[in-house]
Amino acid sequence: MAKYTGPKVKKARRFGEPFTAKDAKFLMKRNYAPGQHGQRKSRLSEYGLQLREKQKAKWTYGILERQFRKYFTEALKKKGVTGDALLRMLELRLDNLVYRLGFAETRAQARQLVSHGFFDVNGKKVNIPSYRARVGDVISIRDSKKSKKFVDTQKQKLKNYKTQEWLELNEQQLSGKVLSIPTPDQIENKIDTQRIVEFYSR
Repeated sequence: MAKYTGPKVKKARRFGEPFTAKDAKFLMKRNYAPGQHGQRKSRLSEYGLQLREKQKAKWTYGILERQFRKYFTEALKKKGVTGDALLRMLELRLDNLVYRLGFAETRAQARQLVSHGFFDVNGKKVNIPSYRARVGDVISIRDSKKSKKFVDTQKQKLKNYKTQEWLELNEQQLSGKVLSIPTPDQIENKIDTQRIVEFYSR
């Protein structure tokens, strides 16, 4: 899967689910697939459903096929439910944590901020979006970046922001902490990981 540079709302229409607040507003008007025949209802095969679920997960977390398959291979080796292990690894990526903590509006924006060196993990600069955090890790905006206009704007938004219960947000210090390994119920997304497992198990 090459990097997608087209209209992002098209992906939301394709999957029938919003990925951002903008998507949600757009889907209220056009809640059907894009294209000339988008309003036609077509029944997907089981393979089609599995493929769509995999593509949705890749699009949600902004990961290409090669890296996604590596995550899946690693998840297979872990104890417990493979789909749950896959989801945990995706959620513990640094770019996803930056997004979950409210420091960025989207995961794509979070990935860019991480790449540009906006964040420390446990006091050390980390600019790798795929960096996997652990329980107890503290993610914070670097002191040298706090004077940026973007950071000041986000700080105002954080006053009313509520992160997920497996994370702790300190809006005054512009930092967050990983409290625990997230469970599927805590993550609150609509990805059917069982279908992904079935897709790669064919």
